Amino acid sequence: MNTTSVAQDGMIELDDAKFSKPGWFKISPRVILSYAALLLIAVAYLGPLLMLFNTTFLTNREFNRNATQLPGTLSNEGYEESWDDRLFFASEIPGSISFEAYEAPWAEGDLAKNTRNFFGYIGDLFSNYTTAWEQGDFAQLMLNSVFYAFSATTLYVFTAVFVAFPVARGYIKGGGIVFTLFLIALFLPPALIPQFQLMLGLDLYNTRLGYILLLVVNPVGIIIMVNYLRSLPRELDEAAAMDGCGYVRFMFYIVFPLSRPVIATVVVLHAIGIWNEVILATIYLTDESKQPITRGLLEFQGQYGSAWPVLASAVTLMAIPMIILFLFLQRYIISGLTQGAVKS
Repeated sequence: MNTTSVAQDGMIELDDAKFSKPGWFKISPRVILSYAALLLIAVAYLGPLLMLFNTTFLTNREFNRNATQLPGTLSNEGYEESWDDRLFFASEIPGSISFEAYEAPWAEGDLAKNTRNFFGYIGDLFSNYTTAWEQGDFAQLMLNSVFYAFSATTLYVFTAVFVAFPVARGYIKGGGIVFTLFLIALFLPPALIPQFQLMLGLDLYNTRLGYILLLVVNPVGIIIMVNYLRSLPRELDEAAAMDGCGYVRFMFYIVFPLSRPVIATVVVLHAIGIWNEVILATIYLTDESKQPITRGLLEFQGQYGSAWPVLASAVTLMAIPMIILFLFLQRYIISGLTQGAVKS
């Protein structure tokens, strides 16, 4: 018996007889295994992140006792502090517990007093974040990182498109050799000693301009752009030439708008690389007022130990701008990476 029939008006009608039978909907073992594998991968990725986020609410004492415990549970010589008990106490600084009494927000009494108690508890809960922001001077360091990431990424994207397009189109002799050199550059170690001598010779050591120029080097973005630009039809070049469109105008009005997915991909990858850069900042930026946010993380590492909950809070604060950037551009990333992978 057919499960479909054609009505007089040409519309296809489904026969509900098949779907009314029990057991018609089945899930294959392959689908179950696929979802199980994806679940394991998600746990492997999200587990450390959740542990990092949980650590930001712990005190040093809690972390040293048990780094995987939930905030507010601490045993010490027969004393058990639970999450509910913690509403009555606040930590003055990370790493120590002050037994200065706080009344619970819902306790009977003056409303203003209870409100102060509630916000005091909230402030104590997020005290690691405020300590990380103040102790690491994150306001200045984050401005520096935003400036470096924006400047270097913008400069890199413009230069990468103008370099990748003629290589992808074959408009320069030896374009294949140039592309091969970019591939080889992926496997070469950084030439720190010649690079350091060059920076000294150009008087760019310990300068913002010199540090930005060092960040405008990334063969990965060129390779991604070349593969994407090869997928653009050549008829666009011919039509633009027949209409008298110049090369620069053609790049800005045709190539750049059509390359938004790959540009967004390169922007995210390059900006994250700059945001997490610490080696070049340590070598070439000795002035603390010019250092990026990654250098601020070293403030939480002492000679005999580290304030791990505060350091976890600092890492979380440092990751927020890149997470926001990824959320805005994530819809372009997959298409930017996969476009040009196969020939149509």
